Amino acid sequence: QVQLVESGGGLVQAGGSLRLSCAASRRTFDNYRWAWFRQAPGKEREFVAYISRAGGITYYADSVKGRFTISRDNAKNTKYLQMNSLKPEDTAVYYCAAGLSGTYYNPATYDYWGQGTQVTVSS
Repeated sequence: QVQLVESGGGLVQAGGSLRLSCAASRRTFDNYRWAWFRQAPGKEREFVAYISRAGGITYYADSVKGRFTISRDNAKNTKYLQMNSLKPEDTAVYYCAAGLSGTYYNPATYDYWGQGTQVTVSS
């Protein structure tokens, strides 16, 4: 069974940094595009960042642009989200997702999801 496992979440003060990781259980995901989404309590899941299959194309939500960086290491089957200058409004459960095609910011176009990792930013 294919699995995506996130790690790296935690509690951090505003202005701090965290790096989230998403490990895939199989090399099959080399051909997938990847994204990070987040969901805060009482809110819908929202797009955070996207990276293409080869890693040459990235997109970010306006709210995280310039602060977050998405990357992938296909040799390690792992994707990352480096989060700097964190703000309390970044508090959410963060999910990694993998899919073959579709609108990059639409969660419905992703086929595989991790279990989520909690990020809490204190003021």
